[in-house]
Amino acid sequence: MNYGARHVAIIMDGNGRWAAAQGEPRVVGHRAGMEALRRIVRAAPSLGVEYLSVYAFSTENWKRPAEEVAALMDLLVEYLRSETDELDREHVRMLFIGERTALPPVCQEEMERAVRRTAGNTGLKLVIAMNYGGRDEIVRAVRRMIKGELDAGRVDEDVVGAYLDTAGIPDPDLVIRASGEMRLSNYMLWQTAYAEIYVAPQYWPDFDGDVLRQALEAFSQRERRFGGLG
Repeated sequence: MNYGARHVAIIMDGNGRWAAAQGEPRVVGHRAGMEALRRIVRAAPSLGVEYLSVYAFSTENWKRPAEEVAALMDLLVEYLRSETDELDREHVRMLFIGERTALPPVCQEEMERAVRRTAGNTGLKLVIAMNYGGRDEIVRAVRRMIKGELDAGRVDEDVVGAYLDTAGIPDPDLVIRASGEMRLSNYMLWQTAYAEIYVAPQYWPDFDGDVLRQALEAFSQRERRFGGLG
């Protein structure tokens, strides 16, 4: 089934609150969130999704306790080591956005391995945002433009887009926010200018293919006018 959303971006939120509701430490919620990601990646292609972007670790998440940050980095490595081969068999191409150089070397190594391993795949494009912030992305893009001595008269929306982390990736059609929160949390601020937003009440660990389908069904009922009259 195709609902017309080529690119779906998800803000994976609520792992800690899910764990607290279970009487478990936050890391248990993050691990459950990793299982939810596995389910959504497998469900997305059958629902017509070509690009699936997930907000895994923001530039603001460094403010969390050091042990939680370390656990999140370990989970990224575990996910990549356990899933890359299977994703490759399923023809999923893995991409990453965000400032990688601040991440632990083992994370950078596994990310690069996953990118190389799946580079030729033509199925779902899985875009993982690690150490990513929308404002930081725009600042880094401006710095690259200045460093390249780009003439100001040449700068337009297409040029800016070419300097962003998401260059070559279509803008999201739909942003799904888990856990009922009503904000973008610094996620793809440039790219989501005309994205539809769907707020799901479920915490991220409770997401599955049915929740994704419900969001896509809601999206398919909306009229996208892009500032016009429709």
